Amino acid sequence: MEARTPAQILEYTSDVGVAKVQRGKQGQLILAFLAGAFIAFASEGSNMAACNLFNNPDTYGLGKVLAGAVFGTGLMLVVVAGGELFTGNTLIMVGLLDRKLTAGKLLSNWITVYIGNFIGSLFIAYMMNQSGLFNSGGNVLGGQTIKIAAYKTSLPFHSAFFLGIMCNWLVCLAVWVSYAAKDVTGKLLACFFIIGLFITSGFEHSVANMYYIPAGIWAKANAVWADASHVLPEQLENLNWLTLFTKNLIPVTLGNIVGGAGLVGAFYWLSLKPKK
Repeated sequence: MEARTPAQILEYTSDVGVAKVQRGKQGQLILAFLAGAFIAFASEGSNMAACNLFNNPDTYGLGKVLAGAVFGTGLMLVVVAGGELFTGNTLIMVGLLDRKLTAGKLLSNWITVYIGNFIGSLFIAYMMNQSGLFNSGGNVLGGQTIKIAAYKTSLPFHSAFFLGIMCNWLVCLAVWVSYAAKDVTGKLLACFFIIGLFITSGFEHSVANMYYIPAGIWAKANAVWADASHVLPEQLENLNWLTLFTKNLIPVTLGNIVGGAGLVGAFYWLSLKPKK
């Protein structure tokens, strides 16, 4: 099966970045909404698959593996069906380093896509809360949704930052390897294994957290689900729209940028780009 070499992936990544920033704002926003929804679907599906395993120390690791196996579907949809995902778009840095686009174009794309991802994620989180599915497993899914969100909004800033770096290092490697493949099967396999590693490891993905935390914020209003979460009252109080940003999205997003734009995009550009 023919595949692009690392040097060819670098050039392809650069050209993809140019195409992304040249797309109109409406197209960027719609595709970002779709990508946010795709990642949210992957998030809720992985929770549904593994919620009963997470609460038992003997099966916790197995639950993470199962969640990782399901979660990869989100990036598969983004890569194959089409979508604009903020974390993957940190690779636009390669086009900037190649001087094919400006910093203004890069930042404009990142901001537009981030907003679109957030709206798409909120849309799925809201529908999940309205659907009644959080009653699944004797309210275990609702409780686990709150528990995950409470954990994410209790992370120290530096922990969330470093977890964000490691997450997007792997996510962008999944995108990078998918660019090596010239057929759909290769792209799917790249997403499945590498994303499975990121989820199993427990790293922090800003767009996934745009689902996890709002879903938990809305779910905690249900006393039955809140009780099933076994989360302490002070942790529930700390789970709110302010801490969504201050305790999680801000440090995780910064870490995601370092991991994707720096440790993948810039590092490969520095090592593979012929120097004149």
